[in-house]
Amino acid sequence: MLDRSGDTYLYLQISEVLKSRITGKLSPGDLVISEAGIQREFRVARTTARRAIRVLRNQGLVHTRQGEGTFVSSPGEGAEQIPLYQQIADEIRKRIKAGELAAHRPLPREVTLVRQYGAARETVRRAIALLREQGWVFTVPHRGSYVAPEEHRPPS
Repeated sequence: MLDRSGDTYLYLQISEVLKSRITGKLSPGDLVISEAGIQREFRVARTTARRAIRVLRNQGLVHTRQGEGTFVSSPGEGAEQIPLYQQIADEIRKRIKAGELAAHRPLPREVTLVRQYGAARETVRRAIALLREQGWVFTVPHRGSYVAPEEHRPPS
């Protein structure tokens, strides 16, 4: 079903398959296949599954509710899209709050975040700048960005 050696990224191919399912079989409010389900069905990595869902979200076809899943959007619902840099900043902030990224420890390298989110370098820089402005991270010139100590972070 997927052309793994073709010139179209797998996540774009998957998003087209899912789009046809959504427009053909599913109704607004129906649960869409999970990231784990995409991984199993299409035998792809988690980042590929995430990117496929992100494409559908950016098209306004689906919306995601934290801890509940991804659902088919009603016409007009999900049309307000959060910019990618804010989505990246939100995910990093959640990782900091969950303790996955510890105080005084470096954030993943810029190139790692670019690959992880399939984003442009400038988008990742903008996400880190937002986190820095909000007090979640600090940057040491020529060394990188680090998680701010809890006492310097904004209240949760």
